Amino acid sequence: MRSKLCHPFKSSLLTVLALSAAFAISSIPVPAQAPHSLDAAEQQKVDRLVKQMTLQQKLDYIGGTGFGVRAVPSLGIPALDMSDGPYGTRSNSGFPSTTYGAGINMAASWDPALAARVGAGIGRDARARGVHFMLGPGVNIYRSPRNGRNFEYFGEDPFLSGQIAVGYIIGMQEQGVSATVKHYLGNNSEFLRHDSDSEIDERTLREIYLPAFEAAVKQGHVSSVMDSYNLINGQHATQNGYFNIDILRNEWGFKGVLMSDWDATYDAIGAANGGLDIEEPGGKFMNNGSLGPAIQGGKVPEAKIDEKVRHILETAASYGWLNRDQHDTSISFVDAKNREVALDSAREGTVLLKNVGNLLPLDKSAVKTILVVGPDAYPGVPVGGGSAGVVPFHMVSALEGISNEVGAATTVLYDRGVPTLSHLASATEFTTDAKNGKAGMTLETFKNLDLSGAPASKTVTRHAVLEGLTIKDVIANVDAVIEMLFNSPPAEVSHRLTGFYNAATSTKYIFALEDSGEGSGNRVYVDDKLVIDNWKIVRAFQPHLTLELAAGPHKIVVEEWQKTPIGGHVVLGIVPEDKVVNSQAVQLAAKADVVLVEAGFEEESEGEGGDRTFSLPYGQTELIREMVAANPKVVVAITSGGNVDSTQWIDRVPAVLETWYAGQQAGQALAEILFGDVNPSGHLPATFERKAEDNPTFASYYPEGDSKRVDYKEGIFVGYRGYEKNKVKPLFPFGYGLSYTTFKFANLKVDQNDSGGEVKGVASFDVTNTGSRKGAEVAQLYVTEDHPKVPRPEHELKGFQRVELSSGETKHVEIPLEARSFSYYDVAAKRWAIGSNRFTISVGDSVESLPLKTGVTLKSSGN
Repeated sequence: MRSKLCHPFKSSLLTVLALSAAFAISSIPVPAQAPHSLDAAEQQKVDRLVKQMTLQQKLDYIGGTGFGVRAVPSLGIPALDMSDGPYGTRSNSGFPSTTYGAGINMAASWDPALAARVGAGIGRDARARGVHFMLGPGVNIYRSPRNGRNFEYFGEDPFLSGQIAVGYIIGMQEQGVSATVKHYLGNNSEFLRHDSDSEIDERTLREIYLPAFEAAVKQGHVSSVMDSYNLINGQHATQNGYFNIDILRNEWGFKGVLMSDWDATYDAIGAANGGLDIEEPGGKFMNNGSLGPAIQGGKVPEAKIDEKVRHILETAASYGWLNRDQHDTSISFVDAKNREVALDSAREGTVLLKNVGNLLPLDKSAVKTILVVGPDAYPGVPVGGGSAGVVPFHMVSALEGISNEVGAATTVLYDRGVPTLSHLASATEFTTDAKNGKAGMTLETFKNLDLSGAPASKTVTRHAVLEGLTIKDVIANVDAVIEMLFNSPPAEVSHRLTGFYNAATSTKYIFALEDSGEGSGNRVYVDDKLVIDNWKIVRAFQPHLTLELAAGPHKIVVEEWQKTPIGGHVVLGIVPEDKVVNSQAVQLAAKADVVLVEAGFEEESEGEGGDRTFSLPYGQTELIREMVAANPKVVVAITSGGNVDSTQWIDRVPAVLETWYAGQQAGQALAEILFGDVNPSGHLPATFERKAEDNPTFASYYPEGDSKRVDYKEGIFVGYRGYEKNKVKPLFPFGYGLSYTTFKFANLKVDQNDSGGEVKGVASFDVTNTGSRKGAEVAQLYVTEDHPKVPRPEHELKGFQRVELSSGETKHVEIPLEARSFSYYDVAAKRWAIGSNRFTISVGDSVESLPLKTGVTLKSSGN
């Protein structure tokens, strides 16, 4: 138990400023509402409040209120509000808010200063709405492109992820709003998130999965941490004392609030003794009924409950929340300053992946007609689905952005290109029997989860559609959904739809399915063969496949179960592969000077509670192929949280952009980049593999058999570390990104400082813009141990800086190095260690493009 809250925000700011050689963050003033160390009077007030609270009040206090911490009116303790939306302040009502580029966009910018601006913008939006805790950022590592929440996170590298998080946290918390770093720990997939057990060895934890959280605590001084749903090495995160107490508090010195993810608490005594401070969305386990007897029986010391209350109250006091209204009426509800921040988050995060023949930037005077086509072209997709979803006041789609950019001089054509899944399903006809059947499918309903026994009801429905709340419905009705999830008993029901689809001709047919994700399962049989299997784990919200069907009737069975009070949602559509693309889109493509294909995912196909396909959603690969066949000048812009399968079209498309989820200004930023007003400067925060099997985690991403154990067999060799170890050349390497100008690196030098036996130094070099346009380069520094005694990656990112340069300009860059830059985690010794004293420092613009190299012999082997 502490006598004084140590929350040195100024110290964290100085840490960032000291690292400004590695990333340029200008000096940020510290407003009065930023978190601060408690003075004697504030500490005495907290101590007095804890003593005055009854045990019943304390136990009520550590159970959430849906989205917050309850008030204690009799003691003058105010309620504390929380809000989802790491990339916009959703305020849990579905009301619009400024929507910024998602986490993967910020990571692709390699710009902690931008992350600080985004964090500050969200902080201002939160203050305008009276929010105390923002539930972000997420820093879970990108293991595989299949993870449905990759778009929220900061990529595959722990150093990059940590430094972007530090910028975001400091920017937000200086506005008087607590950031909440999540999801602690090992939450690297969504397919079985409540039950999967992430089995990760200690060295891998320390070198890959813990460092971003460590940076958030030690450098960012984050005020709140959120535990994840999953188990880590056999124990749920919310009751895992090794991570929550031993590492988070005792090793790293975390002083703030540790909260559960929503409905991620599974045991009252385990959570109470395992370090959890507050259970959200309410006290299902941490309540008087469960913990009162445990305290009386000596299973939970009351002092632990006091400590939890103290963590919350001390955090509140450090921000002044106990003495002031969090709702700041001096800030506009629609903050005009934040629009430019949102736009910059879209601009800086966009990565130019391919530009054959310098097709880009487009010449406005030469482009008289442009076709904008694809599912994501209009109305646009600000962010992926789930709790990160934010409704913008106005979404600038690609269609609108390009129309505004070119004006009346250019004709802008539009076509969606492929039908929506609801339209596809409504056009898919079935009969109840192969011959002489009724129109529709036989629907059987069972009052259990496994289709057992006699059906409770049996009827005929026209299409393969079961209506329920979609992802968009959930986002729009968050408060109601949380209420239902917490207070309503989950319904247990399963359905079987059986019918016959009559294939008009012998050809390939696309089968596209959509479900509601978490709390449900589904599978599809074609002619009694299982072809889609999401029965036990949600591999994808929108799975799809292509099958060769002979002409004639084919038996189709769709089965699903749901254990949720919000209702299941299943839709199946079938279409011949050669008819999925609208013929009008092909005709328009042939007439246009240039075609922009806006491909990728949406809230319904990539988001929280389930994973996504590696392939683009149904019909989009066919759309790109047909656009290229009709017009050689095709630009593909991809909306996704990570890589997609491009093997069927990448060699035929001259220009490709990865735009991720770029927020409300996505369309404007894209238009500016396409026509050269903005020079693309984003670099990949994750490796893009050529095919799914190339990924180091491909064989171990899912549990084996009926197990729920996810074995991180690749160990520390995740992402680029694994590709290099396995000698697999990716499609686009980590750190990669093209520009409309060119850059040159020169004059690498490493100076070591004699600092009391500790390893410290500075790597310096020059970056020159050798092209004709202003642009920004991302200088990246990697460390290699020359003769390691233990297996180590070929390269490890240990510094970077985004450098803006005018044509012909040169800037001198300095990147600090310290002992951790050279260390690995020695499990036996339980400490960071430097194996030898000989290393190579490499500098360049991606892990595969490192023109500068120099050897370094460390003067000290400090750890």
